[in-house]
Amino acid sequence: MPIELLLILVVVGIAGIAGLTWLAGLAKPRELDEQDARSEWARHYPDDQIASVWITHDQHAALVITEQGPGLLWVMGADTVARHLLDFDIMDEPHGLSVLFHDYTAPKVHLHLDEDERLVWQNLIYPQGPIC
Repeated sequence: MPIELLLILVVVGIAGIAGLTWLAGLAKPRELDEQDARSEWARHYPDDQIASVWITHDQHAALVITEQGPGLLWVMGADTVARHLLDFDIMDEPHGLSVLFHDYTAPKVHLHLDEDERLVWQNLIYPQGPIC
């Protein structure tokens, strides 16, 4: 089989699979509710005792308050990622907050929060106010 024909078959096949995935609705990011956030946090950190869970209005992230301190759970495709908020920076942005973990395994996370959510989350993360 000529390489040109093989290349066309591969490109059309990949595009077809991507199109069918999108049409079937499987390309939408996962949405969290409180029970889902609790079970996902327990999957990542089974020894943590969860005190409360705060879900963003867009349902793509959750602030999890545990006995060990606050943690962040966010959606990445169909899965979730969880990190304790131990060594991090928070930056205000026009549509929410960005959390920059000082950990090369975790990306910079953009949280889409409205003004009320932003204040609540900042108070939950820094109960005594941000450390300067």
